Amino acid sequence: MTRKLISSGSPFEKTAGYSRAVVKGDWCFVSGTTGYDYATMTMPETVEEQARNCLKTIEGALKEAGFSLSDVVRNHYYVTDASFADRVFPIFGEMFGDIRPAATMIVCDLIRPEMLIEIEVTALRG
Repeated sequence: MTRKLISSGSPFEKTAGYSRAVVKGDWCFVSGTTGYDYATMTMPETVEEQARNCLKTIEGALKEAGFSLSDVVRNHYYVTDASFADRVFPIFGEMFGDIRPAATMIVCDLIRPEMLIEIEVTALRG
């Protein structure tokens, strides 16, 4: 079974030694993804904008890996403030409302103060 590594072009991937996503067989594991716009290396100020950027990066990695959002079976959401839940739930509903993967949200610190949300997903083809 081959292993395929997917990169989003983030400079963090090489520095920290990880891939945006790893494909193994029918599985795709997408690393925790923050809200950076990797084209400009800027971080939006709001959690909503960051969530949308996370999902855009994740969707791009899935597509490059030969998967789509409809293949997602598990989401982990990490937010720095519990009050963000009500602000991002509608965004998640737009993207995953019909897919309805298993999901968990955790309130925690992230590695940089400008990071308000981080999302990781697992997808299964078939």
